[in-house]
Amino acid sequence: MSEVLERIKSRRSVKKYKPDAVPQEVLDQIIEAGLYAASGKGQQSAIIIQVTNKELRSEISRMNCEIGGWEAGFDPFYGAPAILVVLARKDWPTHVYDGSLVMGNLMLAAHELGIGSCWVHRAKEEFDTQWGKDLLKSLGIEGEYEGIGHCALGYAAGPAPKAVERKENRVFYLK
Repeated sequence: MSEVLERIKSRRSVKKYKPDAVPQEVLDQIIEAGLYAASGKGQQSAIIIQVTNKELRSEISRMNCEIGGWEAGFDPFYGAPAILVVLARKDWPTHVYDGSLVMGNLMLAAHELGIGSCWVHRAKEEFDTQWGKDLLKSLGIEGEYEGIGHCALGYAAGPAPKAVERKENRVFYLK
């Protein structure tokens, strides 16, 4: 089996991270993979915001925790030291799909480079708030964007979970 297919089959969500920072060169490679994701009509409607600033990361974690309804102090990013937030232009009809493909590429690239990852939701709700809109504005990002997801990144603290058995009856053939 090809190495790409093997990586697809062996990638798992990591839910416990070491505090060690991921080197910027590695983050740049992961981001580049995200930028090469397929997109509707090649429009590349998705953007990526790298968050490694500890204070901002903690603020996003608190907001995500509140939106998710967890008790204060829970970290929905499982201690990951880096977060890549994926958003996409609301005015593009395939924006959710485009951003989802970016997320997939980010997670696969991270796995290839020995970095654990996990897709964490609630970016949509975060960036629908005034806080989220102000953050985008502070970065010079204009237009209406929808949060697609957070890609939590870091070195796994422990072994990756085993793959669950694939469910049957999920493929149908019309020959």
